[in-house]
Amino acid sequence: MQTDAAVEVVGLVKRYGSKTAVDGLDLSVATGTVTAVLGPNGAGKTTTIETCEGYRRPDGGTVRVLGLDPVTQGAALRPRIGVMLQSGGVYPGVRAEEMLRHTARLYAHPVDVDLLADRLGLGSCGRTPYRRLSGGQQQRLSLAMALVGRPELLFLDEPTAGLDPQARQATWELVRELRADGATVVLTTHQMDEAEQLADDVAIVDRGRVIARGSPEALCEGGAENTLRFTGRPGLDLLALCKALPADAVAVEMTPGSYRIEGKVDPQMLATVASWCAQHGVLPDRIAVERRTLEDVFLELTGRELRG
Repeated sequence: MQTDAAVEVVGLVKRYGSKTAVDGLDLSVATGTVTAVLGPNGAGKTTTIETCEGYRRPDGGTVRVLGLDPVTQGAALRPRIGVMLQSGGVYPGVRAEEMLRHTARLYAHPVDVDLLADRLGLGSCGRTPYRRLSGGQQQRLSLAMALVGRPELLFLDEPTAGLDPQARQATWELVRELRADGATVVLTTHQMDEAEQLADDVAIVDRGRVIARGSPEALCEGGAENTLRFTGRPGLDLLALCKALPADAVAVEMTPGSYRIEGKVDPQMLATVASWCAQHGVLPDRIAVERRTLEDVFLELTGRELRG
């Protein structure tokens, strides 16, 4: 195992009855970095993180977090980590401020509760019971509970789900500050731009294994100079469009109304696409030559079908 790794997972296996949720997964997280774990629903990423947190006992493999076994050495590990669950972890009837102060008292050197509450916009809802908080307020309280103990290592499960743009940006800034202060952050997210903005390292998980690993820049390398994107109405006849383009061009509708063309992108191709759109009564909302995105990589590796 790597001595400088905050998290080291080797050959992790986790089964639920006859279903194998995690199948020989390897994952290493360097100290002082932000690592994003991405994957479709049911890929095994949440089970992996919960095993690292000590909530699940592995059926095979080895897990070390800050050099400790999360199951057998959980008492020594818990004061050193912060955990933001995807849901739950708070008594429904407790007031927000009470829950945060209760959590702070569990740690030897907690963050100032009032300052943290103000930073996360919780000051106005401190006396509101948890069950009456909005979804975004519940998320911010869960984040505050994970941060209040000054953790060396922070696990964040969908930290910005349900947040408005201002709260989302504030959360991103907090994560960057934590990294600058030397903390290690492991986050799971379905928001590709979040991973691109925050992560030093990205692990893409599918069917219980890590299928790709690297920095966002490294994963997105290739095809950057040969990709043209435009948006318009959904369901355009791409076969007809390809006939107007050079033979090596490939057109794909990534999501409804969002199109990508790969080939030799030059002024002539740009003019051809614009002309074809005009002939077919299509007014593109946006047309640009762009690099391949993390979302492109994710969809290429995991497929585009919906997962249950």
